[in-house]
Amino acid sequence: MRIYNNIDEFTAIKNAVVTIGTFDGVHIGHRKIIAGIKELAEQIGGETVILTFFPHPRMILHPEDESIKLITTITEKAQLMEALGVDHLIITPFSRDFSNQTAEGYIRDVLVNKIGTKKIVIGYDHRFGKDRQGGLEDLLKLGPVYGFDVVEIPEQDINEVAISSTRIRTALLDGKIDLANAFLGYSFFITGKVVRGDQIGRQIGYPTANIVVEEKYKLIPSDGIFAVTVVIDSQTYKGMAYIGSRPTVNGLTRNIEVNIFNFDQEIYNQTIKMEFHHYVRGDVKFAGLDELKVQLAQDKVDVLKSLT
Repeated sequence: MRIYNNIDEFTAIKNAVVTIGTFDGVHIGHRKIIAGIKELAEQIGGETVILTFFPHPRMILHPEDESIKLITTITEKAQLMEALGVDHLIITPFSRDFSNQTAEGYIRDVLVNKIGTKKIVIGYDHRFGKDRQGGLEDLLKLGPVYGFDVVEIPEQDINEVAISSTRIRTALLDGKIDLANAFLGYSFFITGKVVRGDQIGRQIGYPTANIVVEEKYKLIPSDGIFAVTVVIDSQTYKGMAYIGSRPTVNGLTRNIEVNIFNFDQEIYNQTIKMEFHHYVRGDVKFAGLDELKVQLAQDKVDVLKSLT
């Protein structure tokens, strides 16, 4: 898959089958749409093109607002799309110039001249152009003029996509990992860099890799202990992850840590991927490190049982 960080990097291709959207999470609803554009591309000997937008407009207009949380970072989204066999991903930066195009200007200059759209797969409620005045009706009217076909995504499918995205976010924030994964069609994951911690886990026999997720907009699940698998240098290991502020040691910040089973390599400053499979328990303040150690022993048993 080729990735373009601006529409101007793209050169029009023959028989482009295009769809547009945020595709946050690339979940089962999105996968149905992607499978559809792949099928259409095969029928006409074309290539699939997904046009998405980043950053989210609110990130630009209100950078101090950290309330927007996304299931996938832009890098994670690209990885998932590549695995699904998408040919081209165009990541369009939000800008006032882009948003101020007329509906016909957007269709002519972007979809036709820049991309070479032969078929566009679009939802009934998709809006574009200045003041979001453009929509499906403009595409249907101008398709014959500019030589492309419009395939409408049914309202039911669009609603399912929106409902799935909401349910996934809610489930993750509630610790309902199994439910989130069912809607995603894969195991929710985070990617982050391993940084040096204060070594408390090592003192009690459960050393952890402390993970920093640099993208502040990435949604992080609820506090607690989770059964996870960790991918390091293409190798997968079982482990138990902790998310929380470490109340037993009077922690002040929210941490993401993982105890990787049967692993003792030095991985500081490496970027690792952690896949969430099950929620084990919530965060608890223990009387001391000895009590915490006893509970972690039981947690490991529970985690291994859930990952078998």
